[in-house]
Amino acid sequence: MQAKKVIGLIVAGVFIGVANGFFGGGGGMICVPALLLTGLSNKQAQATAILIMLPISIASAIVYYTNGFVDLDMLLYTAIGSVVGGVVGALLLKKLSNNILKYIFALVVMAAGIRMLI
Repeated sequence: MQAKKVIGLIVAGVFIGVANGFFGGGGGMICVPALLLTGLSNKQAQATAILIMLPISIASAIVYYTNGFVDLDMLLYTAIGSVVGGVVGALLLKKLSNNILKYIFALVVMAAGIRMLI
């Protein structure tokens, strides 16, 4: 891999980590477009982003937990639903074309942005 590409990915990783740590999530919204710029397909970018987000999310969760920001009652039920949803989403990823996936991702990002403004 070219040094310029590696440096770009490291810089993107810093922004992804900061976004995830600061907002408690959302780094994937930066990660997927960054990976698309490297030439990955939508499916590859989204699958890779999930694996990139795992250690970032674990690190952020530890910091949040040690600072008393985690509601353990909410965590259990939401985690159960998230695991089920994650499996369903991963299975759907195989079935959708890259083009349809691109539009779905764009709609989700726009909906999240609008929801944040309201």
